[in-house]
Amino acid sequence: MTSELNGRLMLITGATSGIGKAAANALAAKGASLVILARNEEKAKAATAEIASRTGNKSLEIIRCDLSSLDNVRSAAKEFLSKHERLDVLIANAGVIQGKRHLTADGFEYTLGVNHLAHFVLTNLLLDTLKRSAPSRVVVTSSASHLRAHMDFDDLMEARSYSPWKAYGQSKLANTLFTFELSKRLEGTKVTANCFHPGLVRTSIGAGLGGISGFAYPISYPFAISPEKGAETLVYLASSPEVEGVTGDYFYQKKPDVTNPEVKDPNVQKRLWEVSERLTSKWIEPL
Repeated sequence: MTSELNGRLMLITGATSGIGKAAANALAAKGASLVILARNEEKAKAATAEIASRTGNKSLEIIRCDLSSLDNVRSAAKEFLSKHERLDVLIANAGVIQGKRHLTADGFEYTLGVNHLAHFVLTNLLLDTLKRSAPSRVVVTSSASHLRAHMDFDDLMEARSYSPWKAYGQSKLANTLFTFELSKRLEGTKVTANCFHPGLVRTSIGAGLGGISGFAYPISYPFAISPEKGAETLVYLASSPEVEGVTGDYFYQKKPDVTNPEVKDPNVQKRLWEVSERLTSKWIEPL
């Protein structure tokens, strides 16, 4: 373990497997203190034990949080704030894809609910703490899937027609739009917000898909990169002095990259924020 990030407190979702776990290992190895939000407490305990063993960093904390319940997200944020007065980096990393359409506990399409709305609520509840801790950062895991997506405001919840990759792409477009709009709303605060595409990573995210999608997903494995390689841009955005003050961009392989044209449209950015705000109004009330 190095002392590069000593004294830096980071909160991360989706760190019990995949690129989230790889990023948590890398950040812990640099000396960061980590708070891991996780639905499965046993997996979280196993992950933190492994991270501590590999890095020698014991500054690891678990807060139970099921992102498919916004009551749960709000409770997790409240628990975090009861223990901590600062937050240097918020990493919105957790993501899902569902073979069939179903809803969260709050009635939202599951993919959009977990990938976007849960992180929208979590970020809003922790914004004041991020501002007090500035210079601080928000890092959001997006995907190249957003490039082919469209924000369908007339059917955000995929009620008319559902396909796993369409829903996933829309949720990743939402992640990217959210990041760009957030960066504008944080101007002058010294809190930055950036998102990134990790690449085609060898993870279990598509394991539950059925049909053609479920068949095709493992075929891509020989072309996929390791979670450690996929996590490199996340770690870079969360920790590198090179991006201190850099905000409102989409990265791939540690460099700004091309985005879906909708991402640069201020009207779409603002509309998604306002729709998200309306959908989650009772959960984003200050704690």
